[in-house]
Amino acid sequence: MQERRSNADRSEETRRALIEAGRMLFLEKGYAATGTPEVVARAGLTRGALYHHFKDKQALFRAVVESEARQIATEIEAGALDAASPVSALAQGSRAYLKAMKTPGRLRLMLLEGPSVLGPETMRRIDLATGGRELRLGIADALGSDAPAARIDALADLISAMFERAVIAGASGEDVELYAQTVQDLLTRLLEREPSAETSPTLP
Repeated sequence: MQERRSNADRSEETRRALIEAGRMLFLEKGYAATGTPEVVARAGLTRGALYHHFKDKQALFRAVVESEARQIATEIEAGALDAASPVSALAQGSRAYLKAMKTPGRLRLMLLEGPSVLGPETMRRIDLATGGRELRLGIADALGSDAPAARIDALADLISAMFERAVIAGASGEDVELYAQTVQDLLTRLLEREPSAETSPTLP
């Protein structure tokens, strides 16, 4: 039993080393410019070890994206821990997200190459298991227990797009603080003044 546990531990350590090596290279160079020989060299392992754990470079890339998504979600959660209200938690979380996405290479990895290499649906599933799930829980908290699930999902999708656009704007040289404050103002107005069904305008 001890030997089996040790083998499992070693296997997991090898997998983590490959993911970390892949992460560093994908962040530094991007997906297309990174080759599997570089990954195994960076990890100090063999190609056999790589292909034992991952079918191909794309499978390793997905594991890196999933790991990075979990890390970003952790940073967002930490940034919102001391929030005074659900809306404040979302606002502080949005600032934490903008800060987290300043890590060099993350924008390209998560917003550009992730959807291109893995496809939008896979990226959505990854998001729904990490930061997207937390965002939906935060929105539900802000709106109350009677908020329709479909409305929470719609708001989460639109708010996510707003966050991503702010990240891209900041990377393009726009005033990140202005975007962060504007996102906070929009969240406050959107979620603290939620219109009722009777007063909401309907689309033609």
